[in-house]
Amino acid sequence: MVPITALWLPILLSAVIVFVVSSILHMVLPYHKSDYRKLPDEDKVMDTLRAAGVTPGPAYHFPHCSHKEMKSPEMAEKFKRGPVGLMHVIPSGPPAMGKNLGLWFVYCVVVGGFVACVAGRTLGLGTRYLEVFHVAGTAAFMAYGVGQLQDSIWKGQTWGVTAKHVFDGLIYALLTAGTFGWLWPK
Repeated sequence: MVPITALWLPILLSAVIVFVVSSILHMVLPYHKSDYRKLPDEDKVMDTLRAAGVTPGPAYHFPHCSHKEMKSPEMAEKFKRGPVGLMHVIPSGPPAMGKNLGLWFVYCVVVGGFVACVAGRTLGLGTRYLEVFHVAGTAAFMAYGVGQLQDSIWKGQTWGVTAKHVFDGLIYALLTAGTFGWLWPK
């Protein structure tokens, strides 16, 4: 076993590396540009949502119904007519990129901490690079990649967009695994 305190450097360095690479993937490379699209007649839709009193908070699901109501002919018709959707509304104002980036970095540190917990409990001092890489990479991929699948399963995100996020998660996991393998205590 390796105590988590002996793994502070790979935890922090892997978080920094993932943070920088994720910034490059999302701001420099073009493959995430198609993840979102503009609403048709956006101004009219936004005016309608504003007039209806739509506020930030829990997601809106439409048409909304209980499990019991879902079986009614009226609801079946609403679902058939569409659109059917899940909508997240965030607070008004410019995007809080500083806050979001800060939270993303904290998340990367937390993932590194969990990777350290798993690897530190299953591997000993002086474990070979490839063994550390395997355990750390598997744990990191569970956090960065596999969790993305829920968005297509439950939230209706296209599988293409999810595949891009899973691919990003694989890159982050490989970088985390490499950092832990490189800095594993002897």
